[in-house]
Amino acid sequence: MPGLLLGDIVPDFEADTTIGKIRFHEFLGDSWGILFSHPRDYTPVCTTELGRAVKLEPEFAKRKVRLIALSIDSVQDHLGWSKPYIGLLLQDINSYNCDEPTKTLPFPIIADPKRDLAVKLGMLDPDEKDSDGMPVTARCVFFIGPDKRMKLSILYPATTGRNFDEILRVLDSLLLTAKHNVATPVDWKPGDRVMVPPNIPEDEVSKLFPCGIDTIELPSGKNYLRYTPQPK
Repeated sequence: MPGLLLGDIVPDFEADTTIGKIRFHEFLGDSWGILFSHPRDYTPVCTTELGRAVKLEPEFAKRKVRLIALSIDSVQDHLGWSKPYIGLLLQDINSYNCDEPTKTLPFPIIADPKRDLAVKLGMLDPDEKDSDGMPVTARCVFFIGPDKRMKLSILYPATTGRNFDEILRVLDSLLLTAKHNVATPVDWKPGDRVMVPPNIPEDEVSKLFPCGIDTIELPSGKNYLRYTPQPK
């Protein structure tokens, strides 16, 4: 089945969205981007997810990351989430967030009624089908770098809502490790210590990491667990 692997260039597709027709690479520009799909408009788990995405949009904007969603509904259906009027689902999202109604979502939604993009990008959930017996989109999260390559992907089935705290956490890891020659260990959170990659020789460590390193002794005697404060 067609799909994307880590390191693949995400296709520069053209699509109809709630902000009009876009060319994907042009929409992203030089920014990082997150493309996330949801099964259908006006479904319960999607309402909670879109509500959370709306709440966190300032966090993504602060990181200069562009959000864009996709589902197999039409633009006309999506307009219930977005401009030019306050649609019922957008009212539901605002109600779920306990916010005052707004006239538009802070990110566009791609329309894919023929499932062309969902098939091309490997987004369909074979176990979840609509009333016509057709598969709906799974809950994919594609993290795309400024070079338009897939940097990380998370795939949830339609029945399981995403953890947006984890989405922000791995995004912070991607941004940090893209800028600095470090890695993030298990359960890392922003501000925690990071790890020195094993391909950096010992004689270069002090020059590259002036804040010092802490090496954990292991039975093997191999000094590969090397921690250093998170670069600022």
